[in-house]
Amino acid sequence: MIIKLAWRNIWRNKRRSYLTIGSIMFAVILAVFMRSMQFGSYENMIENSVRFYTGHVQIHQNGYWDDQVIDHSMATDSNLLESLHQIEGVTDVVPRMESFILSAYGTKTRGSLIMGIDPQAEHGLTGLKDKLIEGEYLEMDDSSVLISEGLAKYLKMEVGDTLVLLGQGYHSASAAAIYPVKGIVKFPVKAQNDQSVFLPIPQAQWLFDAPELLTSISLMVDKVGHVAAVTNAVKSQVDLETLEVMDWQELTPELLQAIEIDNLSSKFMLYILYLVIGFGMLGTFMMMTAERQYEFGVMISIGMSRLKMQLVIALEMMMMTFLALFIGIGATLPGLIYLNLNPIKLTGEMAVAAEKQGVEALIKFSLVPEIFLNQAWAIFFMALFLGFYPLRSIQKLKPVKAMRGD
Repeated sequence: MIIKLAWRNIWRNKRRSYLTIGSIMFAVILAVFMRSMQFGSYENMIENSVRFYTGHVQIHQNGYWDDQVIDHSMATDSNLLESLHQIEGVTDVVPRMESFILSAYGTKTRGSLIMGIDPQAEHGLTGLKDKLIEGEYLEMDDSSVLISEGLAKYLKMEVGDTLVLLGQGYHSASAAAIYPVKGIVKFPVKAQNDQSVFLPIPQAQWLFDAPELLTSISLMVDKVGHVAAVTNAVKSQVDLETLEVMDWQELTPELLQAIEIDNLSSKFMLYILYLVIGFGMLGTFMMMTAERQYEFGVMISIGMSRLKMQLVIALEMMMMTFLALFIGIGATLPGLIYLNLNPIKLTGEMAVAAEKQGVEALIKFSLVPEIFLNQAWAIFFMALFLGFYPLRSIQKLKPVKAMRGD
């Protein structure tokens, strides 16, 4: 009976109810949209960071991450790579052999980062094939190299020219070879675009006199939320006395710090938003209470207890709040799904600035469930807290004065 009475009371004054539901619904839509965009930007930052180089999880020799020299290479075999592919959640396994070397052509030389790669696996991680602007992409059995656009311009090289590589191999062995340039790739980050050389892993191992050795193995995971489980699974399969397993948070702590700092500032802005919207919701509750003083006075005068009346009012506010939450999330979800599948592409100077930072020039929106749950709970508890105002008014109500309009 009380539930039925509360529901009928909501629609006795539709204008007042629409205003109350609308204010809560507006709060839900604004909060969900704001947090979805923020979480989407974090996901984009993480995705770009791990695909730029490290992967979600990386395996390397103990000590390699602190001192990245070829002497800290690790012994590996095809069985390890195959077992990593079998781990649930792993989408790409990317082996690498990398070091610094002197590259030369004609009378020009430049220090370069040389990376021995599995061409297909590397494309799965960094999209290297899509960055090709001239020539052809590498195959695993090639005896040729890809070079970055900035390096090609500095050395004045074209596809088909021969690149000279000279440096130090594994355990101070001599590393010297010449390779034809099969293709030129372009990177958005200047440092990477000015000094990168890629060749197949077998050629890199031969060049550095490091057969069956790799400097690292990077793993891509289907979802960021599965990284911890994959990391633990990898640790159970490798010898942790000789190898080190690190996730993206350990590999790029500066990115994690940047996200945490930005999230704190975003929460501060969200709290300000809640404060503004809270005052709006309080205004509607005060209006509702003021308009119904006569009704409350009559109900108490004819024998209805204050507790029952407070229960009816509490149910009304809960019903309107839940209704507003469902409508708000329901109205927001289709738009967020569309924006998640079709991110907003940045253009002009904003796109250039994003690409220089190595970030894809997109505004993405996230569909992480906690976005909707957190905002729904926050708005619900806000409405619940503000709802104490009409309940307190009923407790202090003097029926005679209320009916006289005093």
